[in-house]
Amino acid sequence: MRESFVLEPGHNPIDLIPVTPESLPGWLEGQPARLRAWVEATGFKGKPDSLCLLPDEHGRVQCVLAGMDRDAPVWALAGAACRLSPGIYRLDSDRDADWRTQASIGWGLGAYRFERYKASDESPPALYLPGDVDADEVARVVDATALVRDLINTPSQDMMPEHLSEAARMLADAHGARFSTVEGDALLDENYPCIHAVGRASHHTPRKVELTWGKKAHPRVTLVGKGVCFDSGGLDIKSSGGMRHMKKDMGGAAHVLGVAQLIMAAMLPVRLRVLIGAVENAISGDAFRPGDVLASRKGLSIEIENTDAEGRLVLCDLLTEACEGRDKPDLLVDFATLTGAARVAVGTEIAACFTDDDALYRDLEDAARTLGDPVWRLPLHGPYRSGLDSQVADIANCGSGPYGGAITAALFLKEFVEPDVPWIHFDVMAWNTRDRPGRPKGGEAMGMRAMFEVIRGRFA
Repeated sequence: MRESFVLEPGHNPIDLIPVTPESLPGWLEGQPARLRAWVEATGFKGKPDSLCLLPDEHGRVQCVLAGMDRDAPVWALAGAACRLSPGIYRLDSDRDADWRTQASIGWGLGAYRFERYKASDESPPALYLPGDVDADEVARVVDATALVRDLINTPSQDMMPEHLSEAARMLADAHGARFSTVEGDALLDENYPCIHAVGRASHHTPRKVELTWGKKAHPRVTLVGKGVCFDSGGLDIKSSGGMRHMKKDMGGAAHVLGVAQLIMAAMLPVRLRVLIGAVENAISGDAFRPGDVLASRKGLSIEIENTDAEGRLVLCDLLTEACEGRDKPDLLVDFATLTGAARVAVGTEIAACFTDDDALYRDLEDAARTLGDPVWRLPLHGPYRSGLDSQVADIANCGSGPYGGAITAALFLKEFVEPDVPWIHFDVMAWNTRDRPGRPKGGEAMGMRAMFEVIRGRFA
C-alpha cells in the first residue's frame, strides 16, 4: 500500500478538500463565482462519498471536494482513494494532526486491491503526507490491514495450513521474532489432541504455529487465532452456499497476525506471544465424527455434537496452553470466525466480543468509536452453560438447540481460560458482504485496530 502515499508533494499537487453538507456553503462563500456556479451545476451537496472535481481557467483539475462521513475521520477520504484519477493529492484541511492522520489511514484502506490473480497496470492516486501527519502510524495500520485482507482473500488452494504457517514465519522474520511449529502426529505427542482431531482428515498437515517477540520482563500479551483454512463442515457437511466463502474461516488467525504486526512495528514494550491452530476441516475415512469423545489439552473430555463446531476445538487447546505455567498473560485475546449466531445477533459489519472484564470492554468501546472500527459486547450468560452438558463427557462442543449459539460458543471457550487471566474473545465475520468506502467486498479486519489501540493504551 506504500504506493498510495508520497512524502514529497511533487509539482502542483491537487488539493483534496473534505466537506460536509453543513460546511459546504461556508467554503463556497470565499470562492470565485465560476467555481460556485460549477458546484451548483454539478448538483454536489457534500454528501458522504461524493466527489466534485473543480476546474481551473484552463480546464485542468484545480481541486477536489470530497463529501465526508462525519462519524469517523478514518472514512473521510476512503472513497476518494479508489475513484480519483492517478496523480498526487494533498489534504487541505484545518483539522488537527490526529484527524488528518486517521483520514490518511482511510485513504490507504480505500486504495486496497487484491490483485494476486488479476493483471493490472493501473497507477493509483497518491496522497501526500506532510510532516505533521504520523506517516509511521499510517503505514503500520494500512500495512497490517492489507496483510489481514490478503490472507483472507487468498483461495484455500494457496492458503492451507502450510501456507498460513509460512505467512507467520515471514512476519516473524521481518521483525526478529521467534517462530516454531508442531505438526502432524507430533501434535499428539505435544498434547494438542483437539487440533489434531480436527485437522487429521486432510492431507494438508495440521499444525500449531507459535510466534514470540519482546523482552521477557515486559507485560505479557497473548493472541490466539482460529486458523481453519477451509471448513467443509466435516461429516456434518455444510451446504454449497454455506461452504462458498469458507476460505475465510482462517480469518481469526489473520487477525492475530495483523495485531502482532501492529505491536511489533510500533515496538510496544510487551512480551508478545501468538498461538494459531492451522487446520483444514476435511472429510475422509479419518475424519472425526458426531458422537466421538475427544481428549483436550486441559484434560476435559469433549463430546462432539456437530463436526461443524470445530473452531472452538482448535482454540481450546491453545487457550489452555496460553494460561499454563508461571508466564500467564496479562492480557489474553482470541479472534475467530466462530459462529453464524454472532452474525444473526450483530450483523456482518460489527465485531461481536465477549469478556467479563468491564474496564477492558470500556477501553475497547472507546477506541472502536474513535477509530470507526465497530464492536459490540454480548453476554457471557452463565445459565446458558447447561446447554453444553453431556451425558458421556465433561462438556459438549455445542448445544443442540437453535438459540444463543454465539454465547454458548464463548462459554465453551471460557472453560479453558483460567479465571485470573484477563480475556476477551472476538467472534468476527472477517468479510465485507458489500462495498463501502474503505471497506471493499471481501476479507476484512474487524476489531483489529480498536484492540491494538487498547493494547497500546494499556502497555505503552
